[in-house]
Amino acid sequence: MVSKAPQQDYSRADVRRQFRLTERQLKSWERESLVPPLESYSFSDLIAIRTILELRGKGFRSRNIAEAVSSLRRKLDDVKRPLSELRILSDGRKIAVQVAGHKMEALTGQILFDFEAAELGGVRDFPERKQGGDLLRESEVWFQQGLDLEETGAPVEKVLEAYQKVVELNPAAAGALVNLGTIHYRQRKFGEAERYYKQAIAADPSYPLAEFNLGNLYDEQGRLPDAFHHYKRTLALNPQYADAHFNLALLCERTGDTLKAVLHWKIYLKLDRTGQWAEIARRQLERLREATVIQSR
Repeated sequence: MVSKAPQQDYSRADVRRQFRLTERQLKSWERESLVPPLESYSFSDLIAIRTILELRGKGFRSRNIAEAVSSLRRKLDDVKRPLSELRILSDGRKIAVQVAGHKMEALTGQILFDFEAAELGGVRDFPERKQGGDLLRESEVWFQQGLDLEETGAPVEKVLEAYQKVVELNPAAAGALVNLGTIHYRQRKFGEAERYYKQAIAADPSYPLAEFNLGNLYDEQGRLPDAFHHYKRTLALNPQYADAHFNLALLCERTGDTLKAVLHWKIYLKLDRTGQWAEIARRQLERLREATVIQSR
């Protein structure tokens, strides 16, 4: 069952102020189909804008980003909004995307190189082979096949089949469950995505990525108390999870909790002092400080 459309929470003026965009710049991105022409924006739209700004900060022109986005839509049928559904980043002079633990060039689909093990997190984690070793080995083979299918842009049905086979053989395969959840999230099948993320958490309660993804899902749906809970769970498992602090700061601003927003912006800036997101965090922190000073007068 597909969930209802997410709540739109950020006005056009809010987005322009937060990211320091001009109306002309926003309209230009709309013409290039980088962002939709809206008067109010969802959490996913903010993620897309953050990604554009990060790539622009690396020297890429809007036209280059639009070409990469168009290519990703053609190669990955299940992805409708690459800028918010995928992790897009720069690799030298190329725009790359993280797909199943690898960097793939957005335009050509060429695999560039593996991410460091730390980037992969629990995606490749399997329980120790205490019993049923043959089944676990077979589940790992299917998991690798799922990764390979994702990397090559295979039909989403084939990818789902591989990951579902993993779970049949090894119900505790949290990485496969998270990947299943993410595929359904991209398809905006939020009910199914929620179910898989919850199963991943049940299979591995120490897996912060599953908690974070579930928080993002609830944030997208406008289920703010649930989003807040799972972002906090992410940080309980990994206090250094910078993206969770960033999203919590935004969430606290939306709910009027200025003090907590300031706290999470400060922590985020300790974890990430450079880059586009750090600049956004500094601006938001300064804006909150100025608002607090004005109110106290």
